[in-house]
Amino acid sequence: MISSMTGFGNKEKEVPAAGKFSVEIKSANHKFLDMVLHLPEGFLQWEDKIKKEIESKIKRGRITCVINISTKDATKVFINKELLKEYLGAVNKIKKQYNFNISDEMDINTLINLPGVLSLAENKITASSIWPKAKVLINQAIDDLVVTRNREGRALYVYLNRRVKNLDKLLGKIIFRFKKAVKDRVAGFSTNEERAAFLKDSDITEEIERLSFHIRTFKAKLPKAGPVGKELDFIAQEMQREANTMGAKSFDVAISGSVLQVKSQVEKMREQVQNVE
Repeated sequence: MISSMTGFGNKEKEVPAAGKFSVEIKSANHKFLDMVLHLPEGFLQWEDKIKKEIESKIKRGRITCVINISTKDATKVFINKELLKEYLGAVNKIKKQYNFNISDEMDINTLINLPGVLSLAENKITASSIWPKAKVLINQAIDDLVVTRNREGRALYVYLNRRVKNLDKLLGKIIFRFKKAVKDRVAGFSTNEERAAFLKDSDITEEIERLSFHIRTFKAKLPKAGPVGKELDFIAQEMQREANTMGAKSFDVAISGSVLQVKSQVEKMREQVQNVE
């Protein structure tokens, strides 16, 4: 079944030792696969990896992926125990060496204010350390995107299938009317030269056959899975070309009216085919 190029996926999870991790991915129409990633600072090394995950499941469309990491407890208190031990040892050494009469012991305020004893250390997370868990979440968001694209694809299939069936009916009316109109018009000519000149300028048999072929091809491609949007768009363009030629050659009001309806159907199809992957 065809797939749409528009969709949305979103996943969010609390990652231990990292914080809140969210992935938002959306897609829009594009001739090719075009990816734009917005990653947190320090996580650019993920870019190629994420692109490979997307490429494995999506073939066309402009993909925008936004990843956010909200860390908890970004900083923590760090006590340099080794340095504190050295300070205390140095003080005790001074006491013994110089026989200082220090009656009061050093209090906690004095200790924590000694240079380098108490500091704030940033709780840094690295891209490589959380990639395995991030990869799972990213793929879940991509899968959500694929689901919405497939759902829209089913709606597109129903719409396009209805339009192409209408084309079939309109072409049947044109064929029936053309045979009758040609027969009536030819009967009114008195010479073979007049008949030949008329048929040369107004015969749309080839256009009818080619349009019929394009309709059959479109029908056959429509249920296919995978990126068939470009092919369907090309077929619709060819349909439009044949309809334009038929309209230019038409000598009958009823045929001209049906051709206009054909062109209208094809234009509506082309509008929606632009959304097909």
